[in-house]
Amino acid sequence: MARITVTSDIAGKVWKIEAAQGQAVGADDTLVILESMKMEIPVAAPQAGKVIELRVAEGESVAEGQAIAIMEA
Repeated sequence: MARITVTSDIAGKVWKIEAAQGQAVGADDTLVILESMKMEIPVAAPQAGKVIELRVAEGESVAEGQAIAIMEA
C-alpha cells in the first residue's frame, strides 16, 4: 500500500483534530482544522485510506508545508 504525507498549506495553529490514528477516512474527509488569521481552514484527506500517524496535537503551531498526518491508501 502507498503511504501519503498530508501537509499544511498554511502556517497556523491546530485548532481541532477530527480524525484518529487508525481511522479509515474517505477522500476529502477533514483530518485536522487549522486556525490562521482568525479563519478555520480544514486539512482534508487527499484520497480514501487509513490514518497511520497524526504528527500534530491540538494547540500546536504548524508551518506551511509541515507534515500533519501520514495515511496509507
